[in-house]
Amino acid sequence: MHHEAGRFTRAVALVTALALLCASGLASAAGAMCSARSPAHRVALVELYSSEGCNSCPPADAWLGQWKNGGAARSVVPLALHVDYWNSLGWTDRFSQHRFTERQESLTHLAGDHTIYTPEVFVAGRELRSWSRPESFNSRVAQLIGQPSDADVALDITPRAGGAFDVAARFDSRIADAAARLDAYVAVYENALSTQVGAGENRGATLHHERVVRQWFGPVPLVGGNAHIRRDIRLADAGANTGTDFSADRFGVVAFVENAATGDVLQVADLAFCH
Repeated sequence: MHHEAGRFTRAVALVTALALLCASGLASAAGAMCSARSPAHRVALVELYSSEGCNSCPPADAWLGQWKNGGAARSVVPLALHVDYWNSLGWTDRFSQHRFTERQESLTHLAGDHTIYTPEVFVAGRELRSWSRPESFNSRVAQLIGQPSDADVALDITPRAGGAFDVAARFDSRIADAAARLDAYVAVYENALSTQVGAGENRGATLHHERVVRQWFGPVPLVGGNAHIRRDIRLADAGANTGTDFSADRFGVVAFVENAATGDVLQVADLAFCH
């Protein structure tokens, strides 16, 4: 009787060990890669064009930060793009990139306008001057998410050794018009940033930023309705010269597909870096 009980105990221990091993393997596999897929409806990509040299920009930065973890059931995806045309006016914004000035100019020209300014907000590729009025912004978002999407976006992030991450984005279009050129983009953003401004209009202020775009890839044209963007992202490069600790918790990726002729953003996917 004692011998049978011992065998039973060993069997239970073996089954328990195997179960724990399997559970560990599943957790490891789940932790090895994280993924995001765009929903069936359109998602509102909110682009804020900002600068640390602009004294009317901090309220807009704070406004954008309320969606840093997603909003409206993750139907709002915010990005802060710092432009460089303020840099000669007293304070050089360390997050500014000329390509963001060029993108702001491009979206403005596609809309038939010729004036760029900060802070300026685009929602799904269209300017929204009344962004600070909740009823106006909420109405625009509700209009977008009430529409079926003409494209699908898939994002996968796989951690690598040494603080590197393999980012893979896939874009698929359902637009029947083969003449419509669609472009794919990937943006790496960083949260929880702050700057003590020493000159310019915000001199003496400590500014706080969320969703600041650090790296930008694209445009990559969709061919036959499909495109792929794959990049090896190193956090030390994404946050170069910012004094950050390169914690993966601060970073994320946004991928979106855009109509090149109109600037309309058809669909978006958003994914924080996993460990």
